[in-house]
Amino acid sequence: MLRFFAPLALSLVVASPAMAEGYYSAVPTTAPAKASIVTRSTVWKCADGACTAAKAGSRDAIMCELLVREVGPVSRFAAAGTDFDAAALEKCNARAKG
Repeated sequence: MLRFFAPLALSLVVASPAMAEGYYSAVPTTAPAKASIVTRSTVWKCADGACTAAKAGSRDAIMCELLVREVGPVSRFAAAGTDFDAAALEKCNARAKG
């Protein structure tokens, strides 16, 4: 029985840091005024110059656009650990407020 639960427990410990980072991560060029931002039904947590959120039902590009409408341009946006390339980031930032 221990052979079954030990790997399971270990997988939970290993997965915890990745889950804490969120599926989406972004670095706004200006620190957000709020620690928590809601875009549609997604809650973004912002701290130490970065914002993270859990996976949502929208495409990754849409999630980026929704965030920049709230916080302004971002210098980095990643989904599932993969950074947007320069062209995708530029397109996303074109939707920024102001």
